[in-house]
Amino acid sequence: MKFHADKPDSLSITALGEGWVAINGERHENSLVLTSAGQVQPWDCAAFEALTASHFERLIGAMPEPPELVIFGSGKRLRFAQPALMRTLIERRIGVETMDTAAACRTFNILVAEGRRVVSALIIGD
Repeated sequence: MKFHADKPDSLSITALGEGWVAINGERHENSLVLTSAGQVQPWDCAAFEALTASHFERLIGAMPEPPELVIFGSGKRLRFAQPALMRTLIERRIGVETMDTAAACRTFNILVAEGRRVVSALIIGD
């Protein structure tokens, strides 16, 4: 599936396939964190079952300012992490939206184009 960015000068997800995602044309095959501030970072969570609270806690510092929203891409299918894992985000009033990774990719592009302060944590290939 190919995506087309409205703002080509910003970070965007340009394609998605089985076990990979392309960020500004560069292919990634491991889970990652994207920020609307333009950072792409590896996310050391290879599978949904491996999620811990520290995976979500690290998202707060992914940008210079805390995000207003975290988009969590749970893999090939929609799965919800236990609320206790996201406690730190909830306590700081950072919104969390969970969706499958393909939907999370589309949503990230839309929110970045709107100028929102957003972090997307994507599980790839699970």
